[in-house]
Amino acid sequence: MSRRARQDALSRTALGVFRLNGQFLSVAEKLAEPAGLTAAWWQVLGAVLPEPLPVAGIARVMGITRQSVQRIADLLVRDGLAVYAPNPAHRRAKLLAPTGAGREAIARIDPGHAELAARLTAELGGPDAFEEAVRVLDRLSAALEAVEAATERKE
Repeated sequence: MSRRARQDALSRTALGVFRLNGQFLSVAEKLAEPAGLTAAWWQVLGAVLPEPLPVAGIARVMGITRQSVQRIADLLVRDGLAVYAPNPAHRRAKLLAPTGAGREAIARIDPGHAELAARLTAELGGPDAFEEAVRVLDRLSAALEAVEAATERKE
């Protein structure tokens, strides 16, 4: 593959991912709205459903800034959808955990989420095709992370 072809592939990939991100955000806003959430609130609450996390940990998982997560976390706590809990590993970095109301809000999204997953699976050609799409996106993300880490080591 020529240098120009590699650059074109990178540009097409970036534009495709940006478009896909916009599409996912739009769909997420529609799914979250009946539960009284925004897509961003849903993302942050969803990140702490399995276990409480510090804001910085949520930001790392989501690939966004700690400040953005902090603003959303504060709003979730204000509205009773999450609480800050003590963090045994770090006195100042509290853990964010969903409340019962937060879990209920997420549960209200589940039927629409399940329907969208089923429709998208069918549109992609079945579960195997969907899993392959996920593998490709995971591989792309890991490769970009590795390139960024190598670049940082050089600097």
